[in-house]
Amino acid sequence: MIRYKSETRTVEEITSLKCDKCGKEYDANDLEVQEFHHIKFTGGYTSVFGDSTEVECDICQHCLHQMIADICRQKEPT
Repeated sequence: MIRYKSETRTVEEITSLKCDKCGKEYDANDLEVQEFHHIKFTGGYTSVFGDSTEVECDICQHCLHQMIADICRQKEPT
């Protein structure tokens, strides 16, 4: 005989994403959210962000493109 334990869990579901730069909000079902960039890191020793500071931001592809288009390297698929 197999015995089961019942339990209730809370599951968080994303309903929308908001760009931290431009403020535009996208519905979770919008294909645009697949191109969002989520940056999360901890500042290291002597970091300009602060030693051990946790840094996070969500940026839409349009804002990211505006910010780095002139300095990024792009490779076409082969």
